[in-house]
Amino acid sequence: MSRRSGILEFAVLGLLRESPMHGYELRKRLNTSLGVFRAFSYGTLYPCLKTLVANGWLIEEPGNTTEDALAAPLTGRRAKIVYRLTADGKEHFEQLLSQTGPDAYEDETFAARFAFFGQTSRDVRMRVLEGRRSRLEERLEKMRVSLARTRERLDDYTLELQRHGMESVEREVRWLNELIESERAGRDLKGPASGATPRQDTTSGTSGDLPRSGDHPRPDSPDDTAT
Repeated sequence: MSRRSGILEFAVLGLLRESPMHGYELRKRLNTSLGVFRAFSYGTLYPCLKTLVANGWLIEEPGNTTEDALAAPLTGRRAKIVYRLTADGKEHFEQLLSQTGPDAYEDETFAARFAFFGQTSRDVRMRVLEGRRSRLEERLEKMRVSLARTRERLDDYTLELQRHGMESVEREVRWLNELIESERAGRDLKGPASGATPRQDTTSGTSGDLPRSGDHPRPDSPDDTAT
């Protein structure tokens, strides 16, 4: 399993732990709440769901709303399938939540892990945040050494790009320091931003600021049908 497939499965399990959903609802939540999944399709989501069902972590149930029941015969479509987390799926997700190794804080996975910190124990949150900070501090030091060695050979635009990348990493380190200080003081994040996902900086490959309330999600896609 690729790392991206693994983090998608993690995110799907986490969202379904909150409540059962059909595929359209899942895709909408992944797109709007978890920025790391903004550019993915149903062609990616449904194989993931089928795998989770085959593993016994999800079950498929027919949609049971009045709207679904009336619309299906009229449109010739099958009623939407609702995906529900099983007891084994919940146990598996909790095992994933407890992991604190590099897979929890690498660039490709940290944003999704952070989005579910509200369901994660404080000691695990601390280890993940400290691991992420340590990884970024190592990266920052390498960037500084590299810049010092190559400064004279770089044109002004390349040099500015290097500086921008360093500033992005420095900003995330400061943000992590604040989060770690809050965790140590026993303070939890409150309000809508606590479940938000760090932005992904397109230059440095690191996460940056949390989304603000003025951010606009991508337009919703038409309702899907079960596959």
